Amino acid sequence: MKKHLFLTVLVFISIPVFSQQVDLTNTKEMFSKDKLLKLDGGFSASTIAYTGNEQYARDPLTYYLSGNINLNILNLMNIPFSFNFTNSGSNYTYPTMPNRLSLHPTYKWVTGHFGDVSMNFSPYTLSGHLFTGAGIELNPTSFPVKISAMYGRLQKPVEYGEGNQNALASYKRIGAGVKIRYEKEKYQFGVTLFGAKDYKNSLQWKPDSLMIFPKENKAFSVDATIPLIENMRLNVEYGTSILNRDVRVEPDISEAIYHAIKLLLNYTFKSNTVGIGYERIDPGYETLGAYYFNNDLENITLNYARPFLNNKGNVSLTGGIQHDDLKNEKESQTRRFVASANVNYAHSERLNFNLSYSSFQTYMNIKSQFDYINELTPYDNLDTLDYTQLSQNINLGMDYIISRSESKAQNLNLNLSYQETADKRGDIVPEGNSSLFYNASLGYGVQFIPRQMNFNLIMNFTSNKMEGQDSYVIGPTFSSNMRFFDKKMTSGFGFSYNGNYVDGERRGEVWLLRFNAGYLFLKKHNFTLNVIYRNNRIENNIRNLHTNGLTVTAGYNYKF
Repeated sequence: MKKHLFLTVLVFISIPVFSQQVDLTNTKEMFSKDKLLKLDGGFSASTIAYTGNEQYARDPLTYYLSGNINLNILNLMNIPFSFNFTNSGSNYTYPTMPNRLSLHPTYKWVTGHFGDVSMNFSPYTLSGHLFTGAGIELNPTSFPVKISAMYGRLQKPVEYGEGNQNALASYKRIGAGVKIRYEKEKYQFGVTLFGAKDYKNSLQWKPDSLMIFPKENKAFSVDATIPLIENMRLNVEYGTSILNRDVRVEPDISEAIYHAIKLLLNYTFKSNTVGIGYERIDPGYETLGAYYFNNDLENITLNYARPFLNNKGNVSLTGGIQHDDLKNEKESQTRRFVASANVNYAHSERLNFNLSYSSFQTYMNIKSQFDYINELTPYDNLDTLDYTQLSQNINLGMDYIISRSESKAQNLNLNLSYQETADKRGDIVPEGNSSLFYNASLGYGVQFIPRQMNFNLIMNFTSNKMEGQDSYVIGPTFSSNMRFFDKKMTSGFGFSYNGNYVDGERRGEVWLLRFNAGYLFLKKHNFTLNVIYRNNRIENNIRNLHTNGLTVTAGYNYKF
């Protein structure tokens, strides 16, 4: 009796609680009889039978049993229970102690955040970092000032030791921040302040050997959206971070100041939209309010878009350049060039086209320390390796509705794509370091609306040229689906064939047959059946390989 009582208590004190949004303006409704307790869940069973001689064959027979039940209390707390059984083992998941508990009560224009929560102030200060504490957001609808604030523990103390294998050592870290914004229809201003500090005495053993030191951070950002002239707007954000990497030493030794700026200028005239963007982030920029931060980069982007032919079409162009090593201190420097164009054109309700092009170029210059040591003048051996990756992509798509009526609809679609990649060293593309890829597909579909039936046929062709070898794959794919008995039963059938050719000789083929069926009974019981047959033949100079496999899956699902 005591053992059963202990297990019962253990289960209920280990209830997992997840983040919940609570609107306190409807407190009375929250305690209504129909919302006190809510139970839902489901059960599923399936079995998979396999036979064949494929190299990576499955087990001959596998079964799965699973279920889940969830108890919701006052729309505040979820108590889930689930189980899974298979013939290869079983496992249970009981309610466990909550590692994240958060509540977000709302009253009119006030929202609170309590427990384990995260907030976003600015990408240069506080950006999505989880903290244990409290936060508040004030968003009055009749007043242009918005205020957000937070205070809490960003990091708990974790001692360094051999027994701690799952997490790195860390000092206790407390943070606080506030964000104030003034928003009008034409312009907005915002200011963010954030600070965080590690407690240097929160650990008994100092993990200095792991390069983990108690830090302190003060971050500030200001942003604005300003109309310059008619139809021209400027978005600007500036951030700075003062980071002390070890609070135990003098600030002038371990403290550094970093800066970041982002500008975006948009101008609209006669249906044309032009945008210019610029972003620069100092090397080493870091804030304790974010888990990860890109730094040591400079971006310049250009954007252009406009409609044409009475708004039937639209064209957009994008180009940009990015580089790192802003202080010329790294052993290598990387530059990236990006250009893309997209065109969409709706000739009519029945015919649509889309065309896209993109080009990527990454240039890397690796500087040799050996050359630096042995250079006679500052101008000797400036580069030891110029390495460039090139990539171009072109895609063309067309959709055409052949006919449409109350009883039948027919459509045709065409897709073409081309991709070219190459690795260039200096001004030379070494032999075998480039590849060409082509893909084409033509599809036809017909739908018989009253009978709830559809048929689709697609022809695919793929060609790849690389390292002096030409290969291509060609074949059709057919599929059909239909519904019966007032949409309670569905069934489908399909097959596909692919032939593989290398330098004009057939090297293999793959046949694939599919069948599926499903039946919904009393809106809660769902029976399913899937059958897949695969036949694969590979031919090469070494050996001929012929494999096949049949997989049958039957399942049952029940929801309440």
